[in-house]
Amino acid sequence: AKRDPLALLSAILDDREPGLWVLRDFHPFLRDHTVVRRLREAAFELEAGAKTIILLGPVLKIPPELEKEITVVDFALPTEPELSAMLEGIITASSKHGQIEVNLDRRQRGRLVQACLGLTAVEASNAIAKAIVQAKGRLDGDAVEAVTAEKQQIIRKSGLLEFYSSDERLSSVGGLDVLKEWLRKRVRAFSDEARAFGLPEPKGILLVGVQGCGKSLVAKSVANSWRLPLLRLDVGRLFSSLVGSSEENLRTAIRVAESIAPVVLWVDEIEKGFSGVGSSNVSDAGTAARVFGSFITWLQEKRAPVFVIATANIVSQLPPELVRKGRFDEIFFVDLPTAAERSEIWKIHLTKRNRDPAQFDLHTLAMASDGLSGAEIEQAVIAGLYEAFDKNRPLEMADLLDVLQETVPLSQMMQEEIDALRGWARQRARTASSAA
Repeated sequence: AKRDPLALLSAILDDREPGLWVLRDFHPFLRDHTVVRRLREAAFELEAGAKTIILLGPVLKIPPELEKEITVVDFALPTEPELSAMLEGIITASSKHGQIEVNLDRRQRGRLVQACLGLTAVEASNAIAKAIVQAKGRLDGDAVEAVTAEKQQIIRKSGLLEFYSSDERLSSVGGLDVLKEWLRKRVRAFSDEARAFGLPEPKGILLVGVQGCGKSLVAKSVANSWRLPLLRLDVGRLFSSLVGSSEENLRTAIRVAESIAPVVLWVDEIEKGFSGVGSSNVSDAGTAARVFGSFITWLQEKRAPVFVIATANIVSQLPPELVRKGRFDEIFFVDLPTAAERSEIWKIHLTKRNRDPAQFDLHTLAMASDGLSGAEIEQAVIAGLYEAFDKNRPLEMADLLDVLQETVPLSQMMQEEIDALRGWARQRARTASSAA
């Protein structure tokens, strides 16, 4: 009966005694229509008796025939108090037997517990054990980095989320003063003081604009400036050919993000992931619509402090429901940089590569790079450095100007698309720069 699900269900029904039957990892058998049919029959027969069947599994995959017969109970990931109790248990047990040397103050213990958020109890325990082994029997402040690195690996293995570590700050972003000021005012938005003041936790922002103008850089710099973890969600990875798997993938991603909260969730090029909502393929459109519906409902109703930064380049592919009021706190339009912003961007990238901006005519560079995005200016600096390196001399203005003469800006190749983007944003979005 252990290997034959039909025989197992028959044995349960034949047993005359009241009982609780726990079927572990039964979900693979639910792909068999015969098993589903028998399980549905069993549900009707068990209604009259004192028997209950519990199905345990790591994923939620309920066949449509059983949806009304099954009650779903989700087990959330461990909370901060639960992880704190687990850590204390590890410390107490290990110290009692003299197995490890513990050197953690209260602040370090709190940081270690926060580093474990987003992991299951087993994963957290294993991550701490690995940190102890790597430290040769010690548990100290260095364990935070070790556990964080292990968590990055665990989250990456899911294939749904990426844990990002970024050194970028808002000062690394050239221009976009309106957007940066909006973000600056919300630096303490997730603090207890903000709650006491009556402020709600911010939901997130949608950044729409020209490619290469700093939308992704903003997401990375916000997490670092606010001292919050950064998770990147690739919407395309949510979709699976297995029925119900796509919706389960979204639930898993949300569950992990909320367990780590407060956190910044970066959804890059969101329009590509949900372009299937309007697909002509009925199956693809149905799956995409269900996942999209669940996502925007979560955006609207979420209670956990997850700040969503979604970016989009092609507004024609954005589902109208996504830009409705209430989904995001604000929609910002990121245009090509102005002359003043280009000057600032040149300064940032020259400084980043250990060059003194004062040795270059930033005004001339800004004028010569009209129509270039921030990413294109960065590439111009890199190309200029290659020229100078090839000739075994310092970088000169002439190197940069020569590169600019050979550069065909994206804005020139995509003029019609950019004009359409500006027309869309004029009625629906707030400009990210006061100079725009």
